[in-house]
Amino acid sequence: MVLSMKSRYPQAPPFANIQEIETFLEKPLLAKLCSHNPDGTIHVAPIYFKFAGGEFLLGSQDQSRKVRNIKRDNNVTVLIDSFDPVIQAVLAYGDAYLDYEDVIAKRVEILEKYFPSRAEAKSFAERLARNWKIVIIRVKPTRIVTFDYCKPFPIE
Repeated sequence: MVLSMKSRYPQAPPFANIQEIETFLEKPLLAKLCSHNPDGTIHVAPIYFKFAGGEFLLGSQDQSRKVRNIKRDNNVTVLIDSFDPVIQAVLAYGDAYLDYEDVIAKRVEILEKYFPSRAEAKSFAERLARNWKIVIIRVKPTRIVTFDYCKPFPIE
């Protein structure tokens, strides 16, 4: 994975290091998962996520548009951004892989940062699994770009 710390294009300063990125990604923010529709347009879906072991874990249902798109073309983009107090973001380009192993436990791990308790996260994951075939989307970034408007902007 390439972590872009400098840009030749006008943009805000990046996060300083991987620790800043990981701290930002621990917040209960929504990811926007971008995949390619069959007609060439982009499908964007807000989705809960967890960043662990250098990859993004996202839960979905096997019959969803994003999963169908990934089965055809696994090239995706993930955006996690915040406007509190100013714009900060992590933009990850990479390859998505579908994981059908131990899905409920992995889904609970993702949901824990969004639900008040582990029991509520588990209950929700189990309800999903009763109604649909659930899957974990694993995104392995090949390139990550960040920006952090909290830092001084390098223009005069």
